[in-house]
Amino acid sequence: MTNDSYERGTGNRQIRETWNTDDAASDGAGARRPCVIATAGRRALLVAGAGLGVGLVAKAAGAQTDPTHDRPQEGDLLIRVGDATQAPLTPDGIPLGAGQVMAWPVDPAGNVVRDGSRLNKVLLLKLDPSVLDPQTAERAADGVVAYSAICPHTGCEVVNWLPDKQILDCPCHNSEYDPKAGARVVSGPSPRGLAALPLRIADGKLMVARPFIGRLGIQQI
Repeated sequence: MTNDSYERGTGNRQIRETWNTDDAASDGAGARRPCVIATAGRRALLVAGAGLGVGLVAKAAGAQTDPTHDRPQEGDLLIRVGDATQAPLTPDGIPLGAGQVMAWPVDPAGNVVRDGSRLNKVLLLKLDPSVLDPQTAERAADGVVAYSAICPHTGCEVVNWLPDKQILDCPCHNSEYDPKAGARVVSGPSPRGLAALPLRIADGKLMVARPFIGRLGIQQI
């Protein structure tokens, strides 16, 4: 038996053909019958790799389109964090000068709570409107101001309230913010103030008037 082989191009692939000459296995006339050995293994790997890539892209796209990750938008309502009833907050539901209430924005059209990202957490605080500076007063609703609850320093939540000074305080590194003046930094290592969320009132409920003003997230370390 003798083996003869050659390679031929077929478009974007190569096929190797091996011809076996075997009188005992022939049809009696010594005919040569081709056994096509294609690069099927390589093609299968390429197809599998492409499928995996498509799957990862689709998963990433799904995460990006998840409405729970969307930032607060105009027309969103606000609910208290941990409130199973998801009752929309009202100005009367925020005690005057008693410290911050943590809230999530909610899309009322689809009843979607935007709690898929920590950066969406909002702190609400009710103050005497007369103590607010003009810019802060424009963003407030009946004395209620709203800011990002995430400290820009290292990402802790701004949960402390200093009533005597009327100052917001982050417990991790004691960055302090003045909510009467746009939550600007008063002291501490924070690189900037808290992002503000303008509010309005609709049907007696607190509602987002505009998206966050200012940068969200922590400083680059």
